[in-house]
Amino acid sequence: MPPKPAVDKSWELVQSKTFTKWVNARLSEHSLASLNNVCTDFSDGTALIHLLQIISDTSLGRYNRNPRMRIQKIENVNLSLDFIRSRKINLTNIGAEDIVDSNHKLILGMIWTIILRFTIEDINEEGLSAMDGLLLWCQRKTAPYKEVDVKNFSYSWQDGLAFCALIHRHRPDLLDYYALDKRDARGNTALAFEVAERYLGIPQLLDVEDVCDATKPDERSVMTYVAQYFHAFSSLSRAETAGRRLGKFTDVMQSVFDMQHDYEVRVAKLISRIDDQQSKWRTAKFEPVYSSARTHSTTFNSYKATTKREWTHEKVELDTLLGNIQTKRVTYNLAPFVPRAGLTPKDLEFAWNELAAAEVKHRKTINQYIRESRDVLQRQYGSEANGIQGVLNSISNSLAMLGGELDDQLATVNGLINKARPLEGSLQRLGDLEKQCEEANIDEHDYTVYSVSDLEYDTEMMMKALDKKARFIENQSAVRNMTNLTPAQLEEFEATFRYFDRDDSNVLNDVEFRAALDSLGHSFTDDEFGALYDQLSCGSEYISFEVYIRFMVELTEDQTTPEQLLQSFRVIAGDKEYVTQEDLRLSELSPPSITYLARAMPKSELSDDGYDYLAYLRDVFQ
Repeated sequence: MPPKPAVDKSWELVQSKTFTKWVNARLSEHSLASLNNVCTDFSDGTALIHLLQIISDTSLGRYNRNPRMRIQKIENVNLSLDFIRSRKINLTNIGAEDIVDSNHKLILGMIWTIILRFTIEDINEEGLSAMDGLLLWCQRKTAPYKEVDVKNFSYSWQDGLAFCALIHRHRPDLLDYYALDKRDARGNTALAFEVAERYLGIPQLLDVEDVCDATKPDERSVMTYVAQYFHAFSSLSRAETAGRRLGKFTDVMQSVFDMQHDYEVRVAKLISRIDDQQSKWRTAKFEPVYSSARTHSTTFNSYKATTKREWTHEKVELDTLLGNIQTKRVTYNLAPFVPRAGLTPKDLEFAWNELAAAEVKHRKTINQYIRESRDVLQRQYGSEANGIQGVLNSISNSLAMLGGELDDQLATVNGLINKARPLEGSLQRLGDLEKQCEEANIDEHDYTVYSVSDLEYDTEMMMKALDKKARFIENQSAVRNMTNLTPAQLEEFEATFRYFDRDDSNVLNDVEFRAALDSLGHSFTDDEFGALYDQLSCGSEYISFEVYIRFMVELTEDQTTPEQLLQSFRVIAGDKEYVTQEDLRLSELSPPSITYLARAMPKSELSDDGYDYLAYLRDVFQ
């Protein structure tokens, strides 16, 4: 098995150097001895206690100052860890033994947590804190430098320009950013480290190669070092903060002014449009005819649905805008806004109320001129509708009183059909009147209760009833002479026809006719049915009821035709050319009938016990 690739621990070396320098910088503030490596020199707990006391400005109490035994070292480390946790700093998967035993990875993680809590977490920039706040601060400070694009705490610092830009932004006297060779990453980085340490008191926590030569600079190390820049320049940021505060106030004042100006301009425009509309209504001319009044009504309704709604929306928007202006002025302790004379909320409300009164007056004027013409339309509509209903009632009564011979009934029904046909024209006239009523906004009629849809439906139903009644009488005429079948059989045939005549056309097409035969138990092959249908339909696409009923009678009545008898013998004989007495007995013929046939039919030459029924039928029907 090939060996596993070596794990890249270069970050561990860089963090160890950086964090050691950071700790030493803190210890040097109290003249304490420097450490060689935080990963090993924290093992007895004393240096860790010193560090925590310095950065928190809090005493941790009694501890073992010269621990020799392992238990004493663990006690010191536990004291430090308990203090860290008491400051609500989350330490994950690390115990005193890990530090005493110099677990590099866990110790570096702990120190990073301490740095984050005491050095980076208190950074705040535009509402963002800690790492995000520090990144935003770097981005804002380096924004004027086109070669710098700070996106992270790793690759963005490799060319050294970001460090130089931070120094130049706050102290342009310390280095000339624009004279730098932008391609000299190591030179730029070294210059920034040197100037920061010499003139700004920022300890050089990083080496040049840690930034410029690394495949990916360690983010935690870079962030720890950059945080020193933030704290060093924080005092210089006070002027910037004051400038931002003043700029923000100026922006607010400009915004308030713009809102106030917008309010006054829009109020003036709305009041002017309201006055113009009222002037048009006062000078409007009316004629005592419906078409003129209807035009005024349509125009007014259009105004209500469009212009008035736009104005209503605008008024609500203006009320909201004024409220927002006053709220904003209160927020910044400014005096309330008072619009110019003629543009105050009271002025707008007065104009709005005048508009409402003018609308009512104009609507009343329009209604006065259309009332009479609407009444005439209603009377015309009512007369036409009631007339149609009267004809329908007359036809319905005549249909209900129908009696007498079938021929007389059919003549009466045909007469009623002719009487109903003119209703189509009456309905068309009624529809035209209804459209005129709709245009006149007449929703309810005072002179009738019948609508066009009601009468159209009733007329359609009446025409169907008359047509159905006529077909029924015709069908009854067709079956009244069919005396060879029982009434029950005829009723079955008629009911079957009506069932498969789905469109009430009183005829059957080939599909409907075949389905009717199948339902009655009469099956035919495709060829047999095709020939039968052609014969009955006479080449047309349908079969009438009369043809259908005559065929069913012929198919089912008991006639003694040669063809029917031959078919019966073949069925009993099982398609043999002879029949036996056993065949006759199985067909449930009576014994006398069997005796007669055995005596009357000649013997078959094809079978000893068979009879030649073909010869018998030829002799009988010669």
